[in-house]
Formats: sequence, C-alpha cells, structure tokens
Amino acid sequence: MMKHCVTCLATCCLLGTGALAQGLGGPSSVQADLEPGDGLTDPQYRSDFPNNIAPGYFAWKERLAKDHGFRFNLDYLALGQSSNADIGTGNASGGIARLYGNWQATENGSLTFKIENRHAYGSVAPQNFGFDGGALSITGTAFNDNGTMLTNLFWTQRAADASWTFQIGQIDVTDFVDVYGLVSPYTAFQNLAFNTNPTINAPNPGLAIAGGFQLGPNFYATASLADANADPASPDLDVFSDGDLFKSVEIGYTSGFDRVYFDNIHMTFWHSDEASDGSRAEDYGAAFSGAWFINNTWMPFLRAGTSKGTAALYEKSVSAGVGYFARNTDLAGIGLNWAEANGISGSQKTIEAFYRFSISPGLQITPSIQYIDDPLLDSSQSSITLFGLRARVVF
Repeated sequence: MMKHCVTCLATCCLLGTGALAQGLGGPSSVQADLEPGDGLTDPQYRSDFPNNIAPGYFAWKERLAKDHGFRFNLDYLALGQSSNADIGTGNASGGIARLYGNWQATENGSLTFKIENRHAYGSVAPQNFGFDGGALSITGTAFNDNGTMLTNLFWTQRAADASWTFQIGQIDVTDFVDVYGLVSPYTAFQNLAFNTNPTINAPNPGLAIAGGFQLGPNFYATASLADANADPASPDLDVFSDGDLFKSVEIGYTSGFDRVYFDNIHMTFWHSDEASDGSRAEDYGAAFSGAWFINNTWMPFLRAGTSKGTAALYEKSVSAGVGYFARNTDLAGIGLNWAEANGISGSQKTIEAFYRFSISPGLQITPSIQYIDDPLLDSSQSSITLFGLRARVVF
C-alpha cells in the first residue's frame, strides 16, 4: 500500500480525491522531500538519527505541521566523485544546503518555498565532472557551484475534488516535466541520463505557471509556461519584457492517481524560444516515459527523447533500467543509456548503478558507479569509469 505521500506527483500531475495534497510535483520536489520513505507505508529504519539527538526540535516541527499547516526541512547533501579519465582533475566534490517547506494556507491553497546554496569543495563541481573528463555527460546532476538560489516560491490552487491544479510563481519545471519514480538526483540516480530527460532543454528555476487536469479515472494532461532565461541566483520578472519562453505539454496514463509516479506512462512535448540576445538557439522535441511499480518492489522503466538538439544536452536519447525498493527503505538502481548529440559523430553509452542505504528518515548514504563508453568529447578514450559517494542528512 502507498500512503498519501504519493502526492509528490511525479509527473507534473494531479492526484485523485483525498490524495491531491500539494499540487504539481515529483520525486525531486519539495512535496516529496518533506515525506520520508519514498511514500512507502510503515518503513523500517536502522536508526532514528537525527531525531534522537534533538527530540524537542522535531516535536516542535510536528506541532507546526499539525496546528498551523506549516512543514519545513533543513537538509544538507554532499557528493564526491572520482574517475580514471586520462584528462581533467580526476575528482570532484560539492554540496547543497537547502531550506524548504510548504504552508497549507487554505483548504485548497498552499505556498511552497525552497532556498538553497550549491557549492563546490574544489575546482570542479560534480555536475561538470563528466565534461572535465572528456564525456558529454552530467554525472552529478544539481551538484554545481551556482551559489545561493531561490528555486521555489509559488502558490498552488487546486479544486476541492482534485480535478485540477494550478501553480504560479518561482517554479523549477524539472520537478514535474517528464519525471518518474527514480528521477530525483537527491535520492536516486545521479547522471542526467536517468533524471529529467537529457534531450529536454529545461530552463533554470524561474517565473512560471503550470497546471494539470484529470481526464477521467486514469488519464491526465499537464502544461507549463516558464521563463527560458531564468536565473534563480537573481530572480526577476524580465520574462514579461523579453518573451523568451519554455513551454511543455504532457499527456499521461496512471493506474490510479494515488500511484501517479509509481505507475505512469506519458508523452511530453516541449519548445524553448531562441534567446533574444542570441546566447541560446531555439529548441524543441518530444519525450516518452514508461515506469511501473511491480509488487511495490520493482520499478522497471523505459525512457526516450528526441529534439532539434541545438541547445539540449543530447539530440537523441534512450534509457532503460530498474529500481529495487528493498528493506529499511533502501533503494538499488541500474540504468543504461544510449545518446547522440547534435554536431558530434558517434554515440555515447552510459551505465549507472547505485545502492542507497537509508540509515534513518534523516540520513542516507549512496555509493554509485558510472561507466561511460565512447565519451563524445574525447575520442582518444574508449571509456571512463566514475565512482561516487553521496550523503544526505535531514533536520
């Protein structure tokens, strides 16, 4: 059984009656990060850390949620990676400090916020480590050195019967565009090939509007309109003056709206305007995603995308793999990706495998390995192997 934390809405979607708690979102969204245990009922853990060292603080958080509808977390994530690449630094590391939460202001309306600081420990951040070693690959998604950013500050309004959801404000469209149950770089795969589809030229968090609608008991449609030039380190309203926009539409099927990112098949169509200053070319494309949670244990997935390829990382991409939800809410995953890039001959193949040890609701340790065959940026290397270790602590 899944509890209502499935309202994380992995596919920019809305849930059914009784489950639409917070609106649009996915496994990497604030809604998901506020819920422990991947939405699994009665999870078992190895420890109660850090709750056991500050019981008064966590009791206070629970009272805030119960009495005032205000929930928040502080968390810190760290990622270190090393590789055997013939070029580059050979290692990269960085961290992310985040404050995020949600205030249920009215019965059907809520305010979501997230402030974060992303930083590198050394000269190269994990997000750029693949490029540094000669691969056209983002090997540490989200672990960049962009500094302090406002990534979420938006209002959600939803129908009392959960038939529609609307959001407006500072939004990260990668929280809901073309996502599935293993999309989060904070809790699952680290390589962009298995996160948001790498053929989609998704913008940085910025001013956006988004909505979702139920189309019967199993089908849904969603859409978004966002600032294609957004800079969360310096948020503004310039989208209204320059008109450079990112647009997306998604049509999907789910076994039930209480399992929307566990059982989901969808198509996503998107378009990004050329930047007015010429710094970014027009791009557009389509993506397919299918994932199904078998016996609440196995999640096989197949994802593919194609784009004009002028601004997205890849022009064509196909990914397949499986996740295994183990005891103690541990999570194992393995994925394989094939990709081609615009203007570069040949194809690049990527394999990633990881095992997330869930020590407690507030502590996770995730070792991983990535193997990149025929790296597109350095044809002199036949392959690159990367080892990674990610940690997350939640207060």
